[in-house]
Amino acid sequence: MFRRHPAAGAAADHVEGQHAGDPGLFGPDSVTWQLHSDPMMWVAGVRALYFQALHPRAVRGVTQNSDFGKEAWGRLIRTASFVGTTTYGTTDAAEKAGARVRKIHRMLSAVDPDTGERYGVDDPELLLWVHCAEIDSYLHIMRCSGYPITDAHTDRYIREHLVSARLVGLDPADVPANQAEMTAYFEKVRPELAVGAEAHEVDDFLLRPPTHPLLVPAREVLWRRVSQLAYASLPPYAHELYGRAAPEPATVTRQLRVTGTLLRSVPARLRWQLPPKHILRAMSRLGPGSRPAPYKLGR
Repeated sequence: MFRRHPAAGAAADHVEGQHAGDPGLFGPDSVTWQLHSDPMMWVAGVRALYFQALHPRAVRGVTQNSDFGKEAWGRLIRTASFVGTTTYGTTDAAEKAGARVRKIHRMLSAVDPDTGERYGVDDPELLLWVHCAEIDSYLHIMRCSGYPITDAHTDRYIREHLVSARLVGLDPADVPANQAEMTAYFEKVRPELAVGAEAHEVDDFLLRPPTHPLLVPAREVLWRRVSQLAYASLPPYAHELYGRAAPEPATVTRQLRVTGTLLRSVPARLRWQLPPKHILRAMSRLGPGSRPAPYKLGR
């Protein structure tokens, strides 16, 4: 469908030098480098889980290969670590992270309960859905929460992540490379989306993740707000499929802007101290000029 595009995109043009100044797969001049340092990425990540669970075959690949209720926190942390490593790590670290993901996917399969068909988790159609739902979620949350990203930045970000598609086992030439193609992809795949028992399992976890009894009040005050905001930011057809209403889009946008303003008021250096400190390690490797900042998108 997208065969006319170059195989790697601009983000894959870096030389695979592994010296101290290795910029990795994206580098400090990329949109990705700036965007992924923003605290609203956590809300975007939760939205991505809600969105990805709408594809029955994709979500079965998760729930049939793990005890999702018990392992979901670990899955969230591993996903965040993968994004951090592929964004801010060296080329070698990013390539090794991708190789590990591809190896795991090759070993896993799932069964369609309606047809009895067994299929691989590394089915390109499923990998493409997961990739596009993730990229769309990152961009949607950033834009609605007030991050200064233009249409040109958005197209550039999508194009940069052809390299992410390659890392998880996709042929970048088959992946949407701009907003128009991404929109066309979602229109094409929409008839395949549905909410079954597996998607409801994801929904239940995201609303009420298991936690220590002493932390339940914090879960209700903090996590539930993040989860509800992430859910509310999904497209209207997703709310229809899940069967749960959400506020009007304008209300959701206001809530995202307020949340973004609040989270961004926390000093970046303090936020970046959270393990495993991907950004601080990258700045140490590349120098202070590599510090991510929204204003650098104008360059």
